[in-house]
Amino acid sequence: MENWKSDLPFYVIGHRNPDTDAICSAIGHAALLRLTGEPSATAARCGEITLRTAWVLQEAGLDAPVLIDDVRTTAGMMCRRDVVKVLPHDTFLTAYQRMVEAGVRAVPVVDEENKVAGILRYLDLLELLVPAQTEGIAVRTVQVALKNMASTLNAENIGATCPESEDEENLIILVGASSQDTVEKRLQKACEDGTIGRFLVICGDRPYVHKMAIDSGVRALLITGGYSIDPVLEKLAREKNICVLMAKQDTASCTTLIRCSRTVRHVLDSGFINVSEHEPVSLLKKRLTTTAQELFPVVDSDDEQLLGVVSKSDLINPPRLRLALVDHNEYAQAVRGVEEAEIVEVIDHHRLAGNLVSREPIRYLNEPVGSTSTLVARKFSHRDLTPAPGVSLCLLAGIVSDTLNLTSPTTTDLDRDMLIWLAGLAGVDAAEFTRKFFAIGSLLANGSVDDIVNADRKEFSDDGLKISIAQVEELGMEALPAREEELLQHLSHLADKERLDLICLVITDVTEHFSHILAVGNPTLMDALPYQRIHEHSFSAPGVVSRKKQIFPAVCQAIRMARR
Repeated sequence: MENWKSDLPFYVIGHRNPDTDAICSAIGHAALLRLTGEPSATAARCGEITLRTAWVLQEAGLDAPVLIDDVRTTAGMMCRRDVVKVLPHDTFLTAYQRMVEAGVRAVPVVDEENKVAGILRYLDLLELLVPAQTEGIAVRTVQVALKNMASTLNAENIGATCPESEDEENLIILVGASSQDTVEKRLQKACEDGTIGRFLVICGDRPYVHKMAIDSGVRALLITGGYSIDPVLEKLAREKNICVLMAKQDTASCTTLIRCSRTVRHVLDSGFINVSEHEPVSLLKKRLTTTAQELFPVVDSDDEQLLGVVSKSDLINPPRLRLALVDHNEYAQAVRGVEEAEIVEVIDHHRLAGNLVSREPIRYLNEPVGSTSTLVARKFSHRDLTPAPGVSLCLLAGIVSDTLNLTSPTTTDLDRDMLIWLAGLAGVDAAEFTRKFFAIGSLLANGSVDDIVNADRKEFSDDGLKISIAQVEELGMEALPAREEELLQHLSHLADKERLDLICLVITDVTEHFSHILAVGNPTLMDALPYQRIHEHSFSAPGVVSRKKQIFPAVCQAIRMARR
């Protein structure tokens, strides 16, 4: 299991409800990591992409990052796929040899469709060899297919053709080692009881016993020690449809090996526990700790076919997915299950907050620039690496989106430098690209209320209060009046559902550098917002375009004032 870490994915992922910068910085940084020693680095997202981001990806000729809604390690991720398994009709010998060769003490038993029929353990195998009773008919009886028995003994069939099917028969073993009189009496008794057709006679070089067995009409005769049968008796056996087998092993060995021909289906435990491939390991620990079962089959969630196995020891210190977080540094904004992942790197341009922790030192880059894509672009430049044209276009789009083409108050000289550099690599005019970017699909005009509110929504905690701020950029506010009432209703619903102290939707006109703010929550907090109030839940904010540098600080100040 030491190779788990290298086998698990390494995701570069932005925040929930990702905006263009979150998507594009993930794409850019994953590309950089692949060039610098992390070949498995994969761009990911934990939310749907917006129409504008989709347009950027189309222009760049790139696929959207893989959608990940949970980064907890699952049974399917960590299970051993190279599984030693047996079929219900496999013999003891087959199962035992596979277990010994693999060094395992339990194996799954699967049917012809690779669905789990049970778990086979060493102790279960003993039940095939050692009868529960040590006296009487149970000791002399064995349920076995003659075909399997011949295969296990590597015996030669010289009498009537033995059945080719694997149907098992309940045979009564008679070892012909006693005196001739004793053997004859037992065979006569079987004839009188009507059980002679179930008898399997085993002996070595004893022609008289061979003749008595065939004359009596036994089911099968096994001649041991490599001895042969008289041709006359062989012909008689064929006429009476008696199976005659010759084995090289001695009688004692053959008697033992016959029980090794029994199939494992006789000792399967139907009370076993399967594990779904998508079940998080953290939940598995709680569910399986008190069970006696040691090996757990991991099955496909759709067709229940066996994918692999996990053992209890595997759950002690399970592997964790590796993540590089971009455009955020708070668990509240991160993909589900981030607490159980291994954070190896953070690249962000927001305030430090939340409860992000790591077991080991990590790479952490946080600077007050306009876009995370700016920081990723600089990492390429510092390493004298050139991003591909499609990646360059994505990083440029991230900067354009977050800085409103360098007009936002968050814009820095580094944003300007990187924008010029990326535009040259991508072969585009930044101003023309910006115009096309913001002209793509108005959410206010065409999106659902959920699309509008969740297209770019972030949650924060400040002074013990839970705050959510969503933002959409528009080329004009013409569509707002017709949608305002239903947007407020949706904000109210989210505030109740998520127990938010304040939720704001900031609708920004990128051409006029003006924002209209809809807010629902604590009345005291709304009263303290430093914007012109239009009505109870609506505010006008001229010149306000940046959530990070203008809106969030204003909300924090409102919290301080409300606390006085």
